[in-house]
Amino acid sequence: MRWAVITTLYLYLNQSVPYLDGPPEPLQFHRDWIAPNKPCIIRNAFSHWPALAKWSPDYLREKVGSKVISVAVTPNGYADAVNGDRFVMPEERQMSFSSVLDIIEGKVDKGGGVFYVQKQCSNLLQELPELTADVQPHIAWMSTALGKLPDAVNFWLGEANAITSMHKDHYENLYCVVSGEKHFVLMPPTDRPFIPYGLFQPAVYHQRDDGEFEVIDQSDSEMVPWIPLDPLNPDLERFPQYRRARPLHCSVKAGEMLYLPSLWFHHVQQSHGCIAVNFWYDMDYDIKYNYFQLLEALCEVTRST
Repeated sequence: MRWAVITTLYLYLNQSVPYLDGPPEPLQFHRDWIAPNKPCIIRNAFSHWPALAKWSPDYLREKVGSKVISVAVTPNGYADAVNGDRFVMPEERQMSFSSVLDIIEGKVDKGGGVFYVQKQCSNLLQELPELTADVQPHIAWMSTALGKLPDAVNFWLGEANAITSMHKDHYENLYCVVSGEKHFVLMPPTDRPFIPYGLFQPAVYHQRDDGEFEVIDQSDSEMVPWIPLDPLNPDLERFPQYRRARPLHCSVKAGEMLYLPSLWFHHVQQSHGCIAVNFWYDMDYDIKYNYFQLLEALCEVTRST
């Protein structure tokens, strides 16, 4: 039985994230990557984007410097993450784009905290539409492969210590790094039995006038299921089952695109001032999703016994 499980894992997964040398044909990409739910990094997939050459701080200041955008601010770089017995969300501030660039470039005293432009829900199209001509509204071959347009196109910019905690999404994700690097820890949906979940009181950070951050409970909100484990420093005494997980580590450099399949667990770090754009395509709620729901249910049953 043990041999069968290991063999299945090695048949399903590569030991590292493979590279493709150019944008694929839609049918081939669906057959080789979407259907088997496997990640890959694609080079030269958006080399025609003007953003790769244009998106310098000076250009961005001129183009969208006066635009007011949503910025996540936390004391430690972890937005939407477990802190003790709380699931803590960032303080959301409305700031001009130029102010964010000043902080990232170290031109001003930011007064504490870690700043990250990470508001999703298609923030590129909603908050920074002036930049859309420098990218694409969708990735044509992916839209053809899935038979749909993306649900959201998101813009990301932040400091080096801005971190995305381990989680999963119900999206087929194309993550395009325009400048800098993103560092991912990836785990397949089949690792769900080894990844711990808990229920946590939701709360938000708030920076007081003295510069210190406090945690304010959202007492009228439901408990949030989240992963309390840091894959970079896992507490194996508390979560011994995590020893059986098979994390993949990869770095996505400027000009590279990561295909992050739906339901894959991921943790993300970045270089300072990294800029990225990603496209979220809603997953198909097919037999793959139903099997994952069964796996989740079995995990809950075994955890409670």
